This record gives sequence, C-alpha cells and structure tokens, in this order.
Amino acid sequence: MAKRDYYDVLGVAKTADAKQLKSAFRKRAMECHPDRHPDDPEAEGRFKELNEAYGILSDEQKRAAYDRMGHAAFEGGMGGGGGQGFHDFSDIFSQIFGQGAGAGGFADMFGGGGRAGGRAQTVARGQDLRYEMEISLDEAFRGKELTIEVPIAEDCERCDGIGAEPGAKVETCGTCGGQGRVRTQQGFFTMERACPTCGGQGEYVSDPCNECDGQGQVNVATELDVSIPAGVQDGTKIRLAGQGNQAPKRGAMQRQRGDLYLFISVAPHDMFEREGANLFMRAPVPMTKAALGGEIEIPTIDGGRTKMKIAPGSQGGKRMRLRGKGMSVLRSNQRGDMYVELAVETPNKLTARQRELLEEFAEISGDEVNPESDSFLNKAKRFWDELVD
Repeated sequence: MAKRDYYDVLGVAKTADAKQLKSAFRKRAMECHPDRHPDDPEAEGRFKELNEAYGILSDEQKRAAYDRMGHAAFEGGMGGGGGQGFHDFSDIFSQIFGQGAGAGGFADMFGGGGRAGGRAQTVARGQDLRYEMEISLDEAFRGKELTIEVPIAEDCERCDGIGAEPGAKVETCGTCGGQGRVRTQQGFFTMERACPTCGGQGEYVSDPCNECDGQGQVNVATELDVSIPAGVQDGTKIRLAGQGNQAPKRGAMQRQRGDLYLFISVAPHDMFEREGANLFMRAPVPMTKAALGGEIEIPTIDGGRTKMKIAPGSQGGKRMRLRGKGMSVLRSNQRGDMYVELAVETPNKLTARQRELLEEFAEISGDEVNPESDSFLNKAKRFWDELVD
C-alpha cells in the first residue's frame, strides 16, 4: 500500500509553519492514541504513521528533502519512521507536550502503561551528521575518491566520557533516584518529564571535567575516506553507516554510533547541460559549412573528441544525437547519450571582397535556395490580405 502524504496525515497545508504542525500533531495524537481505541487493530498503525509524519515535517532538513522528492527522499537507509534518522521518535512527545513524555510517559496520560512509546530504548544512539559537498560534472561522470574532515563527537579522553574530573565522584541524583525522570499528577493525568535536577541523566558530577565542561564528549576533527560513485546526480545522498556521533555514556546502556549522510551537489558546467544520464550542448557551425556540409569536432565529457558530419543545408536548431557519449549511469556500465544542437553562425566583419561575393550570391539565388523564407513570406502575405478583406 502506498504511503499517505505526510501533510494529509497531520491534516495541514504544505505551507503550515512549525507552530501549526505542532498544534495539529498534538490534537491528533490525543484523538488517535491506541489506548483510546483498544479494540481497533489498526490504531497502532495510524499512531505510528502520525509519529512518522511529524518526525519528518518538524525537521527543517528532512522537510525540505520531502518537499523535493516525497517519500523517495528517505528510501535506502534514510528512513523516516524508525527513529533512526535525524529525529529520534522516542523524543517527539517531550518536544510536543513539554513534559518529557517519552517512552512511557505519554501512555501514562491514558493509563496504558507504555504502549504508545513502544519498548524502552535499550541502546543509546548517537546523532546523525550531515555533510554537504559540491563536485564538478566531470567528477560526477568519473566518480571521485577523496578524504573529508568532519567534526565528530567522541568520548572525552580526560574523563573517559563520564564528564567528571579524574578522581571526582559521579553522584546519583537524589531527586529522581537515578531514573532520570520524575512524575507528577495533574488531575487524572500522570505526566512524566526529564528530571530538572540532573537534566534526565540520573546522575551528576560535583566537579565537571575541565576538558569537556562536564559533557563527557568533545568534537574531534576526523578524516574519512569517501568514494563518490560515477553517475551521481545533483541532490544524491550517500549514507556512511556508523560514521556519525558517538552516543553519550548512559550508565550500563549499550551505545551505537549515528550515521553520516553526504549530500552531493553537482556544479553547473560551462559547456554541457545534464538531464538524467543525457547531456546537451550547442555547437556553433559556420554558415558556409552549414550550407555546403562538412565536419566539426565535438568535445565529450570523458575528455575525448569526436567528429560529427554536417549535412549540406543544415539549419540552425537541428539536434543531432551521439549515442553513448553522455553521463555514466549509476551502478551500471552504461552511458547516456549526448545531443548536439547546431547554432548556425552568420559571419560579421566582412571584407569588401567577402561582401561583394555575398551580394552576388544573393542576386543569383532563387526561392528554391531559401524555401523556408519563401514559405514564410507567402503566409505573411495571406495574413495581410485577410486583414484587408
């Protein structure tokens, strides 16, 4: 079954701002929560769809990608609905309801014991990173191997990721008892939020690390070898699994690195224009060669040259096809085609002898030499005659 449009899922227009998105999500989340529809087997599916839609549209980068390419923007690893992209969906409720309602807190509002947020997260996942890079058209044709430098969050060596100065103790938070979350009762609602004392960590340090300022992590300039495959197009994204930020230490919780996404843009070329795997170019042809016929030499994207025959009487705008002279096709040995549009060039700065010869040519030329001009004039005469009548 095809995915529904994310804007339709939230019931908002494509021009909706962040405040309207948030309001629509909050309203629909309250209406369609599975704990309110225990007998509806499709309730959880609708709720998951709602989470996915908001997770994409509330992120500026993801929303821009979705507006350009629709659901295809998140195929092949980018994923919008599993909590593995730029958003972690387990945190959506805390963003919306402002009460830290995470994996179980939102369900507690309905007395459901945690169905809405799914199972408690057992693996801490690091943040995904985005790296934008521009390459030339010929690099897109050939592919490119290069090394990039990316600031990536790593455990602080001084404190080993704990956030405390060597020798300092890590204290269990007395407010939340090390749970990282506290609950409050508001009428018949039970609200859960991050502990205000420890910021949701469950612990704190009295003497923060001087290197990382108590964060437990520092950004490290990291060199990564990157392979850009031949045939990439403008807007292509490449996922480097496990090359993103390291997850912060959270007690005994297992950790998983985030991913790094390369967003490729291809710079315009001063000679070729690209449409998919095909290339287009304009080639100037002297008027005499267009009239008499001959050959012209054409450059190709692979750095080669090819000769192209010009038939006698060729007109400006004529398009000629060179098979297999276009761009590389991604993950294939094939190539697209190149289309050459003839631009017949009229001579200027004539010498007296050249002008004399052209004037002589014009005098002895009949209508058969310029059939299109003759046809045009006949049509114009009929048009003027009809106006007079």
